Amino acid sequence: MFQQSRTTRVVLALALATVPAVAWAQAYPTRPVRLILPFPPGGPTDLLGRTIAQKLSEQVGQQVVPENRPGAGGNVGLEVAAKSPPDGYSLVLTSSVIASAPALYAKLNFKQSDLAPISLVSEVRNILLVHPAVPAKNVKELVALARRNPGKLNYGSGGVGTTTHITPELMLSITKTRMTHVPYKGSGLALIGLVGGHVDALVMAAPAALEQVKAGKVRGLMIYSTERFPPLPNVPSAKEEGVEDYIVRLWYGILAPAGTPANLIARLNSEIVKAIQSADVQRRFSDAGVEPLTSTPEEFAKFIAVETPRYAKIVKDANIPAQ
Repeated sequence: MFQQSRTTRVVLALALATVPAVAWAQAYPTRPVRLILPFPPGGPTDLLGRTIAQKLSEQVGQQVVPENRPGAGGNVGLEVAAKSPPDGYSLVLTSSVIASAPALYAKLNFKQSDLAPISLVSEVRNILLVHPAVPAKNVKELVALARRNPGKLNYGSGGVGTTTHITPELMLSITKTRMTHVPYKGSGLALIGLVGGHVDALVMAAPAALEQVKAGKVRGLMIYSTERFPPLPNVPSAKEEGVEDYIVRLWYGILAPAGTPANLIARLNSEIVKAIQSADVQRRFSDAGVEPLTSTPEEFAKFIAVETPRYAKIVKDANIPAQ
C-alpha cells in the first residue's frame, strides 16, 4: 500500500512539474514580440522583416513589431538580440553577416553561439549598380575604367562585412583593380548616396533597387547569379558576363537569443515556416524578386557552420583587413 501510494505521488509530481512549460508554450505569446532588424529602413532587411512581421502578427494573435537597430554592418542589432532575455520575445532577422562577421571583426561583443537559429527565410540576388554618369555599360567596361583610374572611382556599401562590401571587394581582388570604399549604415542609405551621385557604384539586393533602376536613376550592370532577375529582364547575369567567380550569396534567417527554450524555438519555427509558405507572403516575395527559403533550426545551424568558413575564404581572397 505504501509503495503504491509513493509511486502515485511521484508520477503526479512529475506530471505537475511539466505543466508550466506546456502551458507556457500553449499561451505564448501573451504580449508583443520584437523582430530586430540590424539595418536602417529602406533596405532588403527592412522589406523582408516587415512582410514577415505582419504575417506572424496575424498568425499568433500578438503584434510582432519590427525594430530597426542599425550599426557596425549589422552587428549592433545582432548584439542587441544576443544580449536579450531568452524568452521568445526578442528575435533578429539577420543577413549573411552573421557568417562573415567572425572573419571581418577582430573583436565582436557577441559570438555566433549567443544566438539560436530558428529558420532561413529567403535568398536574394544582388545587383551591381552604377550612377548614370559613370561611362560604363557593362562589367568589363567598369573594370577597365577602374584600372585606368586606380582609387578614383568609389563604391558604397551597407557597412563593413555585409555582402554589399565583400562582393565588390572580391571583384576588385580578382581583377587587380582599386576603388575607394564608402560604407553607409545600410544599403538603403547607400542607394540614396548612389542616386545623389555621391558614390559611383554599389552592390545591393536587387529587389530593394528595383524602382530606382526602372526609373533610370541608377543603371544595373549585372545580376550576381547564374540566371537573370525576372523583374529586371534586361540586366545580364554573372554567368552571361563570364564572371561567375564574383557571385557571393545573400541569404536571410531569423534567430533568437541562445537559451530560448526548445519548445519555443519549435513553435517559432513552425510559425515562421507557415508564414513564408503562405500564399500572400509567397506573392509579395515573388513580386519583389525574393526567393523564399525555410529550414529546421538544425538545418539552419548547419548552414551557418558551412557558410562561416566559406566567407572567411572570400574575405581572405579579397584581401579585406579585419576591423
